[in-house]
Amino acid sequence: MGLDRFSFLNSIDIDYIDELHQRYLVDKRLVEPTWRSFFDGYEFSKFNYQEVDQIPTNVLKEFMVINLINAYRSRGHLFTKTNPVRERRKYQPTLEIKNFGLDQEDLLTVFQASEQVGLEPCSLNDIIIHLEATYCESIGIEYQYIRHPERVEWIRKNIELKNRPQFSKDQKKHILHKLNQATVFEQFLQKKFVGQKRFSIEGAESLIPALDVLIENGSNLGLKEFVVGMAHRGRLNVLANIFNKTYDKIFSEFEGKEYDDEVLFDGDVKYHLGITSEVMTDSGNNVKITLSPNPSHLEAVDPVVEGITRSKIDHELGGDEKKILPILIHGDAAIAGQGVVYEVIQMAQLKGYRTGGSLHIVINNQVGFTTNYLDARSSTYCTDIAKLLYVQYFMLMVMMLKRLFKLSTLLLDIDKNIQEMFSLIYCATENMAIMRAMNQNSPNLNFTK
Repeated sequence: MGLDRFSFLNSIDIDYIDELHQRYLVDKRLVEPTWRSFFDGYEFSKFNYQEVDQIPTNVLKEFMVINLINAYRSRGHLFTKTNPVRERRKYQPTLEIKNFGLDQEDLLTVFQASEQVGLEPCSLNDIIIHLEATYCESIGIEYQYIRHPERVEWIRKNIELKNRPQFSKDQKKHILHKLNQATVFEQFLQKKFVGQKRFSIEGAESLIPALDVLIENGSNLGLKEFVVGMAHRGRLNVLANIFNKTYDKIFSEFEGKEYDDEVLFDGDVKYHLGITSEVMTDSGNNVKITLSPNPSHLEAVDPVVEGITRSKIDHELGGDEKKILPILIHGDAAIAGQGVVYEVIQMAQLKGYRTGGSLHIVINNQVGFTTNYLDARSSTYCTDIAKLLYVQYFMLMVMMLKRLFKLSTLLLDIDKNIQEMFSLIYCATENMAIMRAMNQNSPNLNFTK
């Protein structure tokens, strides 16, 4: 309503106003009182609110620092130390301060922009140290493309402020114990059954303590059952050290069996077999864990595991998706190359197929059977297909075990705090990646580089 009083100004002659203004400048009495008041206001605004020709340098620098912070959040994952075997590819532009209008003299300058990453006002050098430790060390995270601001903010707070794992002495001992189990098992097989095909987990032994901590923490959050699907690599080690399949049964399969009509015989090689076990966690929780048989074809087990999980939800768990978690373990080449992965992802949000969230682990052994990754895919990461559902993901060097278990805990916390949340971890020693497609009210799937 207020603007309507001045609508006549839209059709007035500009030259006429300029002529009146020139008269006013000569002598105010030469224009009638209403125009005199109008020009009084105009001159007052010019004198008291003159346009600033240049933004103060210190203010401009603050915005440059904010641009640097946002660049670490969106591109820091490209410069992480996640591969212990070889240097990562080079990406441009880098995160050097000169690319953001800053120089060496600014490193000791204190900036208020540090509050954006949870720090008190501090020097640019301290801000960069914090950002490097958060986004460019052994953990990398890509999440800025997610469409839900509240999810982005939750992840940012839990990464920028809490990306510093702390473990008790007992926790460290337990991690070492599970790692020793995985290592000694492979060493024994290598010495006892020389030359036999076993698809060793060597180079990705951290898969064992990772699965252990996920089952432990998951049971504490109310999960009663886990359904696991995986290809051949590492299956024997998982059977022994996670599912508690006895050593004598595993070793007898190396020796071979004679066919017997009277004895139930599964008729498949040892690294295709499945199992169902009931185990008690260190916290005293009883959980049921199932490893689905996988007679080759790698990713073909994905929809089988999701189907088993959905069936249990419908017929055994009263529709409660929070009591069961599917875990899919992939190879880096297979997850990027097999079409069934895309098909399963597209079922994730469908009412008839959802499972309430899945956790995905990708073991990256640097070479997809015989092919270098540069010749095997066009995407930056082998798990980029997970972006189909706007999944944020973490990348992790598995040699940094404490960080792996910190993120494993975070993934389960995501499920508890954010509905329909998906997340991913990428790890490397031979390289392993964990990806968690989490959501409480809608389903599943996701993966890694």
